[in-house]
Amino acid sequence: MEEIKKFIDHIHPMHSADWNFFSSKLQQRTLKKNTVLIKIGEVENYLSFISEGIVRYYIPQEESDLTFGFLFENEFVTAYDSFITRTPSQYQIETLTHTTLWQISYGDLQEVYQKTESGNIIGRRMAENMFLIKSKREIALLSKTAEERYLDLFLERPKLLKQIPLKYIASYIGVTPQALSRIRKRIT
Repeated sequence: MEEIKKFIDHIHPMHSADWNFFSSKLQQRTLKKNTVLIKIGEVENYLSFISEGIVRYYIPQEESDLTFGFLFENEFVTAYDSFITRTPSQYQIETLTHTTLWQISYGDLQEVYQKTESGNIIGRRMAENMFLIKSKREIALLSKTAEERYLDLFLERPKLLKQIPLKYIASYIGVTPQALSRIRKRIT
């Protein structure tokens, strides 16, 4: 639980009383590889912090899934649009490795927002950060080549390329596995 405290303190230091209240609402959950956290049509009820593992965001399709995001240790994971609007998710989230999460429910998080000094500040800053990540991804998809997106991924997240199946990486950068293979050959 120490890693989540460090992460939050980096965003905005939390007073000890606020931290004690917030941390009392967290529940640890350990999941096996390939466990679905949320399915299409379900309402997201948890904001989760990854203390160990990798997860992916995707839309299941007949031919192959459309992967559009990965998250790693020391990051929050949630179907955020479903979480804040209380509407069914339009995508799925699954673990790609053995994963340990610290989770807080929607109701408990609302209580943290209401009863702590720093809860709203931290929530706003995390939402702003999620927006920036999403904007960066959209701009890259619209303005960069697949090779540039692959190189960005390689520079930003080198461990991703070692731990995630290439078919998911190909989907994430918007190419077929065969096209990704050609990109990798050109680079090396």
